[in-house]
Amino acid sequence: MNDIPDTHVSHEEWTKEGLAIVVIGASGDLAKKKTYPSLLSLFSDYLLPPNVIIYGYARSNISTAELREKLRPYLTKTIKDDDIVDDFLSRCHYQYGSDYGASSSWQDLDNKIAEFEDGVARTKGVSKVNRIFYFAIPPNVFAETGEAIKTSCMSSKGFSRMIVEKPFGKDLESCKEILARLGQHFDETNLFRIDHYLDEAKLLSISTSTKLNVGKEMVQNLMVMRFGNIWMESIMNRNYVQCVMLTFKEPFGTEGRGGYFDQYGIIRDIIQNHLLQVMCLLCMECPNKLDGIDAGEKIRDEKVRVLEAINPVTLDEVFLGQYEGYHDDETITNKNSNCPTFAAVRCFINNPRWAGVPIVFKAGKALNERKAEMRIQFKDAPAGEFLFGTKVPRNELVIKLQPDKLIYMKSNIKTPGFASAPIQSELQVQYDTRYFEQNGVSNPDAYSRLILDALRGKPAAFVRSDELIKAWEIFTPVLHCIDRENVRPRVYKPGSRGPDEADAWINEKSGYVRNDDYVWYDGNICRKTGF
Repeated sequence: MNDIPDTHVSHEEWTKEGLAIVVIGASGDLAKKKTYPSLLSLFSDYLLPPNVIIYGYARSNISTAELREKLRPYLTKTIKDDDIVDDFLSRCHYQYGSDYGASSSWQDLDNKIAEFEDGVARTKGVSKVNRIFYFAIPPNVFAETGEAIKTSCMSSKGFSRMIVEKPFGKDLESCKEILARLGQHFDETNLFRIDHYLDEAKLLSISTSTKLNVGKEMVQNLMVMRFGNIWMESIMNRNYVQCVMLTFKEPFGTEGRGGYFDQYGIIRDIIQNHLLQVMCLLCMECPNKLDGIDAGEKIRDEKVRVLEAINPVTLDEVFLGQYEGYHDDETITNKNSNCPTFAAVRCFINNPRWAGVPIVFKAGKALNERKAEMRIQFKDAPAGEFLFGTKVPRNELVIKLQPDKLIYMKSNIKTPGFASAPIQSELQVQYDTRYFEQNGVSNPDAYSRLILDALRGKPAAFVRSDELIKAWEIFTPVLHCIDRENVRPRVYKPGSRGPDEADAWINEKSGYVRNDDYVWYDGNICRKTGF
């Protein structure tokens, strides 16, 4: 990688400076399967500075050579070019620590990074070297790790930034405690919080991610769609929208990881963070700036304003389910657990744009398919039934996040042939095939995008502390109520759409009207679909 081509970040100063990346928890599966492959993607695309070194820090007593050997199988799945992989691995080193707060180990690492800094200054004339610390560790060791870094390993020749994986607590008080412990050592300019995988036990078996985060292409696309299209902005309000649905479905259960999931449940795992984050981007007012130096904070300000307009959720706005056989997971010790694996939640955004529009979150495990989407159903066409002598299906804007990246508007056209009744079809963009299939490249993964944003000092895709607190204020009361009153979820069969009563509850709470005659065409077959 001697010839460095220009990229969209080449003009930024940090690319001309040195960089030391420290992956904390480097021997864990999250680091091997996600963090290092994402760093390799950035490296192969020339999006890391040429003068970069990567240190892994963990409690496993292994050597640098052993770390490289552990990483190689995962890296070769990401990049097929052995020369690039070898070049990347030559920059990867390992630092053993007896624990995450071991000052002597961090001091030793600081000395090694200082040697690297002296080397690039002497041989390359690079005097400024920045540091990125990636926390791929449990939250109970955040504080001791942060204290050790602050004391022994901060950069004296550039910026020091912390990328922190969630979870950020399980209720309002535990969230405040984690924020306070990290806040002792770093402020918001140092902290880049990824709202990503909750289940740290689940991380041990990640192969392909099914969780959401705001680094995903289609989620980031929301701001361009909302504020770059005059037609969309004009209809995104209570005058035209009947309801907003945000759905997340997984086709598998806890699969031996229930002991950890049982402490949280589907509301904490998916709705309170991932779906709520996406909803904020979908429904927020337009910031004064969407790109540039000040854009990140302006975007985060608007997201917080959405959360400030939502009242705490009450029990009558929640529908809970648990799949049959949940307690068969051997890792679940409480065989009478009421932990929900399915939930639907309704709330309202009490501002002039969205007042009275039901916002419905739906998430579940062991369901009939893998899917994550946003669905906006619009109100009935005025006088439609009188004009056409039949029911006119409602328009819907559907943004699919996974497994396919797809945007379509369900629109009405004339039934083909002699009939004249309205029939529903779609105006559609298949994101990957439209923009990536022909030129052989692919979308960057969410991790790579977020790491690059942290390097660039762009905070928009990361969660600010006041946003975390507001999110927990909305959900903590009902979560405590469910635990305190031992609310029992309705049982549903694995592989189904969820509890039998769920669809009726959602339709009643949202005013959603399903068009049972609609058939979606995916290019191969026509099939009926539902949210």
